[in-house]
Amino acid sequence: MKTAFVAFSPRGEALARLLAEDFPGAPVERGYGREEFSLSLWTAEAFSRYEGLVFVGAAGIAVRAIAPFVRDKTRDPAVVAVDETGAFVIPLLSGHLGGGNDLARLLAARCGGVPVVTTATDRRGVFPVDQWARTQKMAVLDPKKIKGVSSSLLAGEKVTFWSRWPIAGEMPQGLRAVSDRQQAQIVVDLSPKAAPGLRLAPRILTLGVGCRKGTSCEALESAFSRLMGERDLAEEAVAKVATIDLKQEEPGLLAFCEARRLPLKIFTAQELLEAEGDFSSSAFVRQVTGVDNVCERSAVLGGGRLLVPKTKGDGITMALAVGDFHPDWRIYP
Repeated sequence: MKTAFVAFSPRGEALARLLAEDFPGAPVERGYGREEFSLSLWTAEAFSRYEGLVFVGAAGIAVRAIAPFVRDKTRDPAVVAVDETGAFVIPLLSGHLGGGNDLARLLAARCGGVPVVTTATDRRGVFPVDQWARTQKMAVLDPKKIKGVSSSLLAGEKVTFWSRWPIAGEMPQGLRAVSDRQQAQIVVDLSPKAAPGLRLAPRILTLGVGCRKGTSCEALESAFSRLMGERDLAEEAVAKVATIDLKQEEPGLLAFCEARRLPLKIFTAQELLEAEGDFSSSAFVRQVTGVDNVCERSAVLGGGRLLVPKTKGDGITMALAVGDFHPDWRIYP
């Protein structure tokens, strides 16, 4: 998890630097004794750049700092407060979907503190569907339905479950497998229209992209949404984008990846040529790039077997590859 630390006393700073050792490259900001330091500006930048924010100091400082920036549990970073002695580690935001509870447990193990986890499913020992989805690297397509599922489980009611993939291990108490996904309250599938229940989509797709120079982010967004809609695939199931090194500085492509928080995987023409499989071929693309196909080959190198072959339009080509998915019932990483 890409994490940033801020501390508000010398003792807190020493603890922050100790904790940051488990996060290579993590910055530690000194939030005390500096007139030029603005906690509001630091928090605003960190909210957009990092997956985890750790405030070493009073929990109230963290609460006031993040309050103006809290928006959506599916996109807000994990926020954890640690007192300067390391006695208590408190996840304040995005405990399950954002990994705040996991981050708190990791930090507590490092400093010998107590993780103060307050989510009801954790406290009651009930299956936390959103935490499970995160551990299994699945996107929650309709997070508003998490509450209904959790409420049923907390009330002792059975919740029906359907998955396109077999799940290894023993099904948690409170769940009941059904054969009809339309009757399931939890559905694991790549389709965004799979069923009326809470839909979880494995993040196992790689989007291969080729585009003309100067292609805008808006054009890529349009092409991507059209592709996923036509194939009945959840946009959230895409885990990364792949392309040729000639396109690694394209502003539109970089903006597209940043907006969707997707890593961009880069391959050379030679690497693409070595990809195994049957790919469509273009003499023009070979002349320009040195390889006969960019989108299909980069998708396969980035993520498994070809699922959706090249689609093209407005100077953009896209393809999708799908990786293996072997879920189990582990709740924690």
